Amino acid sequence: MSEGDRTDRLVARVLRADLGECRVGHQIVVVEEAQSTNDLAWEAAGRGAAEGFVVFAERQTAGRGQYGRRWESAPYKGLWFSVLLRPAITLAQSPQLTSLLAGAVSATIQQETGVPALIKLPNDIYLAGRKVAGILVEGRTEADGSYVAVAGIGVNVNHAIEDFPAELQTTAGSLAMASGRSLQRGALAVALLRKLETDLSHFHAGVVARNR
Repeated sequence: MSEGDRTDRLVARVLRADLGECRVGHQIVVVEEAQSTNDLAWEAAGRGAAEGFVVFAERQTAGRGQYGRRWESAPYKGLWFSVLLRPAITLAQSPQLTSLLAGAVSATIQQETGVPALIKLPNDIYLAGRKVAGILVEGRTEADGSYVAVAGIGVNVNHAIEDFPAELQTTAGSLAMASGRSLQRGALAVALLRKLETDLSHFHAGVVARNR
């Protein structure tokens, strides 16, 4: 497998500058390698990080998917990141977050590629019949009864078919494969975070309205 274009690196200060004022991405960390960005986000939560903390990894060695499946994370080829969330919901209501995030990621991918995106419930996104993205929401209830979640998002951006393990080459795909062109990962990351900001703001407003 190739290691991707190392010149297309994610730079935290550039992502922050491009985002401007926001809650999602108010603090961004980019690491070269991690076992799982979800683990790093949970560590940040334990240190008291505010909602909207985001961590990207250029490569994951033990990325997690739904039902404990391994998520393949080819270096410099995709976006592998986690967002810390503290919504005013209960653990039982957490599937709402997965639906919201899948919708946001799907809409952004379709907008950026021009290719119709399909959500395979609850958390997978397909282009041209191949899986290109997935979401994993892990949540827990804190000692004070509040709910905290980490949303892990993986998007295959510039993979070619040979960048996937042999066992995934008939089912996995990428945005580049579906659209026929490479995408700039930093621009896509900013587009995703902006969409998450908008949709999560609407979600929070709806929760507040229902709890009045």
